[in-house]
Amino acid sequence: MTKCDGHLTNSIDLGIIALKSSKELGKKIDAHLRKRLDHDETFLISSDEIRFSNGEGKVKLSETVRGKDIYIICDVGNYSCTYKMFGFENHMGPDEHFQDIKRVVSAIRGKAKRITVIMPLLYASRQHRRKGRESLDCAIALQELERLGVQEILTFDVHDPNVQNAIPLLSFENLYPTYDIVKTIIREEKDLDINKDSMLVISPDTGAMDRAIYYSSVLGVDVGLFYKRRDHSTIVNGKNPIVKHEYMGRDVEGRDVLIVDDMIASGESVFDIAQELKKRKARNVYVAATFAFFTEGTEKIERFYEEGLISRVYSTNLTYISDSVKNAPWFKEVDMSELISVILDKLNKNTSIAPYLDATRVITKLLNERE
Repeated sequence: MTKCDGHLTNSIDLGIIALKSSKELGKKIDAHLRKRLDHDETFLISSDEIRFSNGEGKVKLSETVRGKDIYIICDVGNYSCTYKMFGFENHMGPDEHFQDIKRVVSAIRGKAKRITVIMPLLYASRQHRRKGRESLDCAIALQELERLGVQEILTFDVHDPNVQNAIPLLSFENLYPTYDIVKTIIREEKDLDINKDSMLVISPDTGAMDRAIYYSSVLGVDVGLFYKRRDHSTIVNGKNPIVKHEYMGRDVEGRDVLIVDDMIASGESVFDIAQELKKRKARNVYVAATFAFFTEGTEKIERFYEEGLISRVYSTNLTYISDSVKNAPWFKEVDMSELISVILDKLNKNTSIAPYLDATRVITKLLNERE
């Protein structure tokens, strides 16, 4: 039994296995947990991710996990992780990271009290549903983790939350970084007036509309929408190219604009929308995304920043971001490690995390304190 906030709660030994892809995030989570619990020793359990010269691999745990509440953290989007294969240097992709998660579960060999997998970026989340004769990767992956004995999955801002229907008996928690993003924007943008007359929230497409409506509701501002007209007769890099962005919403002239989305991949949609907003005489264009990939590089966004088309990009440290991006004047990182540490503490003590699934109350309090 552990005493917490004057109450006795059930808890068991906690262990964090942060794979190579999430070492930095794992260390930050561990530091917050140790401070929160006034605990001297680390919760991190060391592991070795070994690669053979033909590309095969294995994971070896360096200490016991018997009876522990184990949390496996893996960033399936960390392309900076490399290994040698036949003399070539290979960058790890999502498939290889996911395989390492399964290797860890296999190495645990059923000795842990409970296994929770934390994939901030859910594996294969962009291939979550079928359109014709194609694979259904995310659902299959979730079912595979369930068969391996994983009891809970934690993720952030999943592309389509309905994918959890593939594992109806498994605990699946989809968290959002809204509060931390808003808090960081308020801290960094001292001159930003958050009111209906000065600001708008913009959804870059119909799929992100629910997210934009939530942001606009908690911030107390209006929302606008850009609709993507695509050329469905051709496919480029797995997608139908966008022909034109059509805007629906209030006049943006003289207003600050916040574009919100779950991810920035190549960034083309954001770039096009920023240009359209500036044509309509928007004052400042800010971008907030849970995940920032910049799959096509950052040259274009750097030019947009220099030309005043984009004022700032806010994104989390839930997936890998290069040092050059972290240190760029147009980018601000939103640290999510403290929230994850709180969630782990609550789960370990078998207490509810419901208050952390809806950030409305804390955002309202934050805005009131700002005033």
